[in-house]
Amino acid sequence: MQSSTAYKTEIRQRGQVTIPKSIRDASGLDEGCSVTLIPLGESVLIAPQKLGLDEARRKIQQAIRATGISADEVLAGLTSERQALFGELYAKQR
Repeated sequence: MQSSTAYKTEIRQRGQVTIPKSIRDASGLDEGCSVTLIPLGESVLIAPQKLGLDEARRKIQQAIRATGISADEVLAGLTSERQALFGELYAKQR
């Protein structure tokens, strides 16, 4: 993300800060996303944390909900996907 636009916000009750939508979108910051706060003198850098297991699970759940597919349908499709991938990777070695 590269931007020279400055945004003004305020610290709310319990230390909450709203990050403008354009910055969240450009940075991949979704609700529930973990961030790292790095003090830099009188400034604070907010950086997204690398995708961890909990965050990966949350992103997968969001993707499943967005498609409207049930968890059972996803699991049912795994077998055929594994077989196809196995065929692509190992069929030439036989």
